[in-house]
Amino acid sequence: MLETVKELLQEVNSFNPKSEKEVDFFRLKFLGKKGKLNELFADFKSVPNESKKEFGQVINMLKQNAQAKVDTYKGTFETESNDSEIDLTRPVSLDNLGSRHPISLARNQIVDIFNRIGFTVSEGPEIEDDWHNFTALNLPEEHPARDMQDTFFIQTSPDVLLRTHTSSVQVRYMQENKPPIRTLSAGRVYRNEAISARAHCIFHQIEGLYINKNVSFADLKQALLYFAKEMFGEKTKIRLRPSFFPFTEPSAEVDVSCNICNSKGCNVCKYTGYLEILGCGMVDPNVLENCGIDSKKYTGYAFGMGVERIAMLKYGVKDLRLFFENDVRFLKQFDKSI
Repeated sequence: MLETVKELLQEVNSFNPKSEKEVDFFRLKFLGKKGKLNELFADFKSVPNESKKEFGQVINMLKQNAQAKVDTYKGTFETESNDSEIDLTRPVSLDNLGSRHPISLARNQIVDIFNRIGFTVSEGPEIEDDWHNFTALNLPEEHPARDMQDTFFIQTSPDVLLRTHTSSVQVRYMQENKPPIRTLSAGRVYRNEAISARAHCIFHQIEGLYINKNVSFADLKQALLYFAKEMFGEKTKIRLRPSFFPFTEPSAEVDVSCNICNSKGCNVCKYTGYLEILGCGMVDPNVLENCGIDSKKYTGYAFGMGVERIAMLKYGVKDLRLFFENDVRFLKQFDKSI
């Protein structure tokens, strides 16, 4: 066994690498967890007592020499390797450019459509207080409609939360600006929901608000019809179904004609010929008063849509989770234009 150690010592002393890979292989062979040195230390207990001293000295010398070799050559081939494998003068390839995320594509298109009829984008904090997220929007503390939105509350304070809708941005905008108001509130919102193909705890909303004198439900319907035709095609039709939202009265859900089956009925639209895209209504007078706007002088409408929902309809995506997984194969399918 002692002769074996001396042969290994001779191999270490004669080691003269020509590449970084050889150094790394040498390190693993002698100093790795499954290397020669660990094997020798494991066999040390079977060495006769009279030979233990000499055997131990030779093993320690082997370890020191092996480590010295690694320290000497480690990193010395790095510059040479990079120079030979990477040509810094080579032109950049344009074949593998990134693309806009489908959520960004849908958001930008929605904003662009409403920009054409005078809407501008406003933003606000994602961490909100109870007043802006609930109370100002006609949702007092005991209101049962609060249960419709499973909220993420910040533990440090019961009045601080992650916003459940971008309507809170509209409240801030109304407090800081006088009518006429025509604004879009876009951003991420959070709800404590189970993640599935049709729901997520994080999603994106765009909400519109128009306040002026003599604003009517007919104005709202015309704006939404214009949006639907611009977004999904000139032949698109819309229908409004009565609904309930605490901050609008009257309220409605808006459906668009299914562009997959041309309203004939399919499994995507559940054979109704229509797909739901947003909620809307006339701003409740209480909301106007809460924000310091005279409800006897001004009226207005509001609408809100999930960007993921629009993107799913626009691009034929059937699983909402795909938008959040960052799978390059999925993302490469979308428009590469900036």
